[in-house]
Amino acid sequence: MFKHNLVVVLVVLLMASNWAIGQTSRNEQLPSGAAKQKAEDACLACHEGRIIVQQRLTKADWTKEVDKMIRWGAVVDPKDREELIDYFSSAIPADQPAYVPPRSTVKTKPKH
Repeated sequence: MFKHNLVVVLVVLLMASNWAIGQTSRNEQLPSGAAKQKAEDACLACHEGRIIVQQRLTKADWTKEVDKMIRWGAVVDPKDREELIDYFSSAIPADQPAYVPPRSTVKTKPKH
């Protein structure tokens, strides 16, 4: 019985820590802008912000991407569609420098 309870507690703690890490990184990664909160609400329910910010798309491509995500189930009020496209087009444009992922702060043991 003790072993079972310990396993349950460990699983719950692992899930909680993963959720907390995900919530922090998801909210911190989208660029500021008028529709940031709407983008977080619509997009971060399914994936991390990193998936979005590494894109380098034109307005036409962002339009296709937003429409595809809506078809795939992203909850976007139809009146917010154009605002999201404008947000992504201006905050993460095609001519922006390549995405550089953040470095991990976890120290690893040097290889010998």
